[in-house]
Amino acid sequence: MPFRINLLFFAVFFLFSILIVRLGIVQIVNGESYKLEVESTEDVTVSDPVPRGRMLDRHFNIIVDNVPKSAITYTNSNEKQQDILEVAENLSLLIDQPVDKIREREKKDFWIMRNPERAKEKITEEEWEEFENNERSDKELYQLQIDRITDEDLKGLSLEDLEVLAIFRELTSGYAFTKQIVKNEDVKPEEYAAVSENLAYLPGIDTTTDWDRTYNFGNTLKSVLGGITDSSEGLPKERLDYYLSRDYSLNDRVGKSYLELQYEEVLHGQKAKEKVITKGGKLLGTETLTEGSRGKDLVLSVDMELQQKIEKIIEEEMIKAKNSGRTRLLDRAFVVLMDPYTGEILTMAGKQLVRNKETGKQEMQDYALGNISSAYGVGSAVKGATVLTGFKTGAINQNTVFYDSPVKIRDTPLKSSWFNGSFQGNMSVLRALRKSSNVYMFKTAMAIGEGNYVYDQPLTLRNKRAFEDMRDGFSEFGLGVRTGIDLPNEIPGYIGQDRLPGKLLDLAIGQFDTYTPMQLAQYVSTIANGGYRIQPRMVKEIRESSIDGETLGPIIQEMQPTILNKLEMTENEIGIVKEGFRQVMNNPDGTAYRAFANAPYAPAGKTGTAEAFYDGPDRKKGDPLIPVMNLSLVAYAPYDNPEIAMSVVVPWAYEGETGHTANYDIGRRVLDTYFALKNDQTESVKDESEDQ
Repeated sequence: MPFRINLLFFAVFFLFSILIVRLGIVQIVNGESYKLEVESTEDVTVSDPVPRGRMLDRHFNIIVDNVPKSAITYTNSNEKQQDILEVAENLSLLIDQPVDKIREREKKDFWIMRNPERAKEKITEEEWEEFENNERSDKELYQLQIDRITDEDLKGLSLEDLEVLAIFRELTSGYAFTKQIVKNEDVKPEEYAAVSENLAYLPGIDTTTDWDRTYNFGNTLKSVLGGITDSSEGLPKERLDYYLSRDYSLNDRVGKSYLELQYEEVLHGQKAKEKVITKGGKLLGTETLTEGSRGKDLVLSVDMELQQKIEKIIEEEMIKAKNSGRTRLLDRAFVVLMDPYTGEILTMAGKQLVRNKETGKQEMQDYALGNISSAYGVGSAVKGATVLTGFKTGAINQNTVFYDSPVKIRDTPLKSSWFNGSFQGNMSVLRALRKSSNVYMFKTAMAIGEGNYVYDQPLTLRNKRAFEDMRDGFSEFGLGVRTGIDLPNEIPGYIGQDRLPGKLLDLAIGQFDTYTPMQLAQYVSTIANGGYRIQPRMVKEIRESSIDGETLGPIIQEMQPTILNKLEMTENEIGIVKEGFRQVMNNPDGTAYRAFANAPYAPAGKTGTAEAFYDGPDRKKGDPLIPVMNLSLVAYAPYDNPEIAMSVVVPWAYEGETGHTANYDIGRRVLDTYFALKNDQTESVKDESEDQ
């Protein structure tokens, strides 16, 4: 017995000796380094987003701005899940958090956090044994618990529990040392004040001012202005690597469509840099390194007053056409106004009648985007390109005369000019443009294709590249190719695949391939300015953001005209087409004379009517094709010194042979409005200068 007691004392003494030695090593040998490690702090630099740049029109009227709003944020400093949950519980006592975004899986995860003992009971003893024997993993065991949580279990979560969860999911959705929005919608003043007063009990929580986009002209041009992601969306997945490589954070809001997307790097601004100071994994404070700066401002080429007036014209003329009883399928119309020398877009208007799913009534919506995203057969408006392509290929010249009588290719319908019931005879180039002779264009196309035409016999083309030659000529005007406008997702239009000789004739009168209203504007601008295809653009200049966010900053970049190509034709050849366009609107024989004869601004242009088939939203799969007429108009003014070019497109305008003249009516009112507003603005500037 004494031996055993002595042995026990010796063992205790030995163990205490080891412990004392170990403590000595810790305190004496390594004590200083451990002390430094505990007392050391870690600095992490993070970036905070800043408000985006504004968009203004050409007269510096603000189109898109930022509106401030209260926000509650959270910075995660690598806190444990239980600590974050405690913050969420405390914060839920101070704010109301919507619970509608909570997913069922998140509820189940939260139920397990709230009920760990009951969650364990979801696993059988056999399954626990399998886990202890490494036959099941943690992940498999947890999934079993998730799968076995019933609806009755979830009903046990109270509304207060769900509010805590809603906050908790926001707190855990961000990244370490990066501010995460907890709530920035409908933050009440009393909520903001309560959180601000209790920040000491809410580690990582802060109150700040966030921002949102505001549109001072309502829905006008909104589809073209584009949108941005919200704080819950963050960076788009499809461009994630692109943004991350440019110092974006995952929860940054970025442009996701059209101008907001196209000029993202300009509008996004310079982020504020902040140093986050931590000690032992705990957040001690922050230190501002750079304030950052709001995004740069875009000055658009658009005149918003003109844009609104033209949108109203489109709406009124569409309603008038609908009320005429001659159409039931008409649901959209487009107008583009462009400076033919600079490519600046002054107006990009589109309207569409859409049926409201709730009320069943039709409503007029903005469809400006349709000017670059939808294409149609436009008819005779393209005949200027046909003539000049004929000149370019040597198929015709300025003195070429064709006899205008119906063309008949075996086994195809008769092809004729619209007036062949009342007139047949010789056609010069000018007369063909003035009267809009289809037959002249048919025979021009035959000449380009080196065709052997005999009435009611098959048409053969010796030039196997006839379609390519015709389309190459059209593309020099911007027809059938992207215009290059500074907007994403522009379409080139539809290129007909059929290569029957008769289709070449249809191509010559604008009834085979389809074109966008923007392409028509570029095409007529190319003729108006003497043969230069100018890239259209929406942005006129980029300006530095001002300090007060109200005034204009200095110009950083002023956009210069971009010439995409020059027509390979002489000045005289282009002049022939320009004269033909002038006669269309100023000669009693012209197709648009009645609509534009008394216009004081001396317009020139070309009308178009195309036979087409309805393929709009009301057509259901399997429905028979419905023949319709598309209406178009291209113009510029004054014809001797053009300052504005215009395209008008009214798809599916009416069914049958006769209908309305919405293209003329819209075009005349648009040009009248442009020149009247120009005079008003000139007088206003003159009065201001006199007052000064």
